[in-house]
Amino acid sequence: MVETRVNAPGGRKFRVDLQVLGPILALVLLIVIGTILNPDFLAARNITNVLSRSAFIGIIAVGMTFVITAGGLDLSVGSMTAFIAGLMILLMNALIPALGAGWTIIAIGMGAGVIIGALLGAANGLLITRMGIEAFIVTLGSMVIFRSLVTWLANGGTISLNFALGDIYEPVYYGGPFGLRWPILVFAVVALLGEITMRHTAFGRHCAAIGSNPQVARYSAVHVERVRLMTYVLLGLLVGLASVLYVPRLGSASNTTGLLWELETIAAVIIGGTLLKGGFGRVWGTVVGVMILGLIDNILNLTDLVSPYLNGAIQGVIIILAVVLQRARKSTR
Repeated sequence: MVETRVNAPGGRKFRVDLQVLGPILALVLLIVIGTILNPDFLAARNITNVLSRSAFIGIIAVGMTFVITAGGLDLSVGSMTAFIAGLMILLMNALIPALGAGWTIIAIGMGAGVIIGALLGAANGLLITRMGIEAFIVTLGSMVIFRSLVTWLANGGTISLNFALGDIYEPVYYGGPFGLRWPILVFAVVALLGEITMRHTAFGRHCAAIGSNPQVARYSAVHVERVRLMTYVLLGLLVGLASVLYVPRLGSASNTTGLLWELETIAAVIIGGTLLKGGFGRVWGTVVGVMILGLIDNILNLTDLVSPYLNGAIQGVIIILAVVLQRARKSTR
């Protein structure tokens, strides 16, 4: 953590935490730049669209914060989203002859999506904690498996939700109270609960302890494998929740669904100040990181300064710079 002492009136000194202020200042700077480049940047419709699209990444990124804080990593979240969405759509379509198109089928599909996500997260977690396989290897393998399964289920094409169900399900993404869409509200609730959990519960403290030094955590009576497993279950559950909110947006799933989401979630977590090697996590910082990435994408779409096709490259550069800055901070302590 980098701190700067500033003289205040009366000779007093206070500390400015640059690690805390950095992401916030970057977010403010992006808002100013976006406003200057395009007068419609702060329009209610544009802000709503940015927040709605960012909500999917944000919900998953909250779970990723716990995984990385505990010293783990998950590269499969984008492919997992596609696989869960595909299974949800197939299940709901298959139930129409028996139950008819209605909210009963949608509720079953939504519940199945969350449960499947938790089970897939548990599968990753068990391979990592019980089998002792590196998280990078396990999640890289599951990333390929999930993406291949979606391609197989779609026969190389697209899995589409029945039109009648799509019309009923659509308000879950486009609707919401007080002019706010449901994904935005769900993201806000998940972020709030995540911050409380990270800061004020034993689970959050144990994640940080394990990420900092798992051996010392064991000596402190922390169930290291159990806590790590629970971080992957939590992440999978939140991937399922994001999938539930994503399906009504397009009403379909394919092998391109959730593409590069793992890059965006990891980037958001690291930009927000969570240490890539574990030991320290900040959910509110992750939320700021999600907003930064969302605004960058939006500015690229609204202007012709840089091709929007370079968004992935920009995110990759941001991840590298964030890690470099983390190491620089560590060396100055």
